Amino acid sequence: MKRVVITGLGAVTPIGNNVQEYWHSLVNGVSGASPITKFDTSKFKTKFACEVKKFSPEIFEKNEIRKYDLFAQYALVAVDEAIQNARIDIESINRNRVGVIWGAGDGGLATFEEQFSEFKRGDGTPRFNPFFIPKRIVNIASGVISIKYGLRGVTYTTASACSASNNAIIDAFNYIRWGKADMIIAGGSEASITESSVGGFNASKALSTLNENFEKASRPFDMTRDGFVLGEGGGALILESYEHASRRNAVILAEIVGGGLAGDAYHLTGTHPEGEGAVLGMTLALEEAGINADAIDYINAHATSTPTGDLSELKAMEKVFGIKPNANISATKSMTGHLLGGAGAIEAIACIKAIQENIIPPTINTEQVEPDFANNFNLTLGKAQRRTVNFAMSNTFGFGGHIASSIFKKYID
Repeated sequence: MKRVVITGLGAVTPIGNNVQEYWHSLVNGVSGASPITKFDTSKFKTKFACEVKKFSPEIFEKNEIRKYDLFAQYALVAVDEAIQNARIDIESINRNRVGVIWGAGDGGLATFEEQFSEFKRGDGTPRFNPFFIPKRIVNIASGVISIKYGLRGVTYTTASACSASNNAIIDAFNYIRWGKADMIIAGGSEASITESSVGGFNASKALSTLNENFEKASRPFDMTRDGFVLGEGGGALILESYEHASRRNAVILAEIVGGGLAGDAYHLTGTHPEGEGAVLGMTLALEEAGINADAIDYINAHATSTPTGDLSELKAMEKVFGIKPNANISATKSMTGHLLGGAGAIEAIACIKAIQENIIPPTINTEQVEPDFANNFNLTLGKAQRRTVNFAMSNTFGFGGHIASSIFKKYID
């Protein structure tokens, strides 16, 4: 099996429109929550979200941007940064051996809402935008990335809900280590702060309704948590075989050494109350990495701030890592909100930056930790903590019982 390394990162998030801004906000505990500006929320139970601010897709020509839904725009901007960060000369690589695996759950949801609403307001004549279908389909981000850079290797979309982009990263890791690709752009994006999304999540009682104190609404592991805060944006990672990265003298940021995929096999939207799928996913990732649980220095928890989900993850981590484990744990969704299909990508970036900088980003807003677990874990509450980070794990769990856990390692030549 080939070694697989990370050579480039790109991010568009509610707390920063590039990796540097994003990481600075994470370390400093900045909340991305704000009142929703994308539509009138006067009749909605939840009136806030973690929107991307001041997004300017300067990489597009004026007549090009109309072809892409916002989720694909986020993808292309994040990928552009990652390619520049990795210092890739597109013309000099074998593009038959370079692919794209991208995660998304909703795809062009805003495009669908807009076009269908216009149709329903009309006289019944179907006057749809000619770009309607390619803008809304969930796989289009991977397609447009491939087309933009002429990448002819494996190209597809993982649609495993909130695990989608972590799933994409693990799939890319596998393709490269099996020798089926030299380089893969992996990640995910989402632009789901829309009327149907907020209304639907409200109907299922999944979203926080703390409108009077929205900056503190995402409070993972807190006894008073009442649901997640919806986020948007995307993240991109450049994965390469070690040999390929070495040949082009790339700067290696980290190594990916394990990926565990599993199913909860329990409920449409809820995680198993005892965290059985999460235990399996984390265990498989550790086995593949060839390390014991106590080797993990940092866990970026899925931790969306839902009453049942956070509790089941705490139980799962206790089963895998024991009481008072070596690892720091933090929930960066307390700052970014939940990017759904894009969550795993930006959280993988948080893990890689933690490894590079030896800093654990904090869990903000959490004041009353679940009493049965309050003394069992270091949840990195309130402030970032400095420590050596050699191995970091990223957990993502999606509706339908999708489980994905990946492990990153400090690169040593």
